[in-house]
Amino acid sequence: MKTFVLSLSFCLYFLQFASSQKQNLKLTSEFINGQLKASAEQYSKLVEEVPNGKFPKTFDNGKQEFSNSSWWCSGFYPGTLLYLSEGTGNAGLEKTALDKLKDLEKEQYNKGTHDLGFMLFCSFGNALRLTGDSATYQPILETGAESLISRYNPNTKTIRSWNHNTWKFPVIIDNMMNLEFLMQAAKTTGNKKYEEIARTHSNTTLKNHFRKDNSSYHVIDYNPENGEVLAKQTAQGAFDESAWARGQAWGLYGYTMMYRETKDKTYLQQAENIANYILNNKSLPADLIPYWDFDKDKIPSDNKTYSRKDLRDASAAAIIASALLELSQYTKGKKAELYLSKAESILKTLSSNEYFANVGENGGYLLKHSVGALPLDSEVDVPLTYADYYYVEALIRYKRILDGEPIIKI
Repeated sequence: MKTFVLSLSFCLYFLQFASSQKQNLKLTSEFINGQLKASAEQYSKLVEEVPNGKFPKTFDNGKQEFSNSSWWCSGFYPGTLLYLSEGTGNAGLEKTALDKLKDLEKEQYNKGTHDLGFMLFCSFGNALRLTGDSATYQPILETGAESLISRYNPNTKTIRSWNHNTWKFPVIIDNMMNLEFLMQAAKTTGNKKYEEIARTHSNTTLKNHFRKDNSSYHVIDYNPENGEVLAKQTAQGAFDESAWARGQAWGLYGYTMMYRETKDKTYLQQAENIANYILNNKSLPADLIPYWDFDKDKIPSDNKTYSRKDLRDASAAAIIASALLELSQYTKGKKAELYLSKAESILKTLSSNEYFANVGENGGYLLKHSVGALPLDSEVDVPLTYADYYYVEALIRYKRILDGEPIIKI
């Protein structure tokens, strides 16, 4: 049975690039390893709080909030534990993660969500990569991939996101994050249908989700009968025409990954376009931790979100940092230096006392000040599991560059 591996030539490419980039790195091994160690210590505290059969969600007003395995964030907690085990050699965290996966296995059959990339690939995908136990984890991933593509509609040429009745066939920019799961399924099974669906979804999203300035809508609603675009709206952004910060981050990460997997320069160009939109945006603060929406200054004063419009979103920053680190590997010269430098700055800021919690505080979560959905008054200015996941992923990716290893290991 095939495993999730990169080709030899791809690995050699990254080794050569990492060597050439090493002299330009601003963060030290001591800094990165220190943050990984502190993160592992913090998550050891969180582990003590998590009930059997439950998954961490957030910590709000002094109270822990947990979810069932069907919540879209369920894969991030075991995934973060696995990353931390990888980065620190803490075998206890790996065991905790692998034990927790037993509570998540049933989600491989879940055809009611598009979030299976988050739920299964971030968890079981990392487990397979680190343990090599294909007999246990490969069937789960293959079944999950089948569940995910059950939501694909050949008329819209997209994978459906939500099931609720507000829209006919909603597709959100977040859905780009589930495509890595399908690209890897194509490799491990040898079945190209997974790659074809991922490419088609990416191309349709590229056509319909982005404005002329390369910012992204949150939700595109399609007619499931003929693929016609019915509406371009938002659910978590400030207003329909605004650029919700985490949505821009999902797009950046998704198209960077799609270039890695396909070598299609159209995807690389789109990733660079999104990066330029983010990094050159006049509302991006000097410390590079974005406000929850890049258009927050256009919110009318009578809008319910106005009084909190200046909240930052550490989760968006963490995703952007991880994506920029990878994107820097696919470009050259000043462009590569820019992406790398900006990722370093974000990591440094997220690792400061302003955002990185002291051990034993923040409910056991790493990062403070994330925003889930401000218009819905949901998870506002709180820690979130996916903020932690992408922060640790960025640390791991940076560590690999420092060590002269390929930044991506699958």
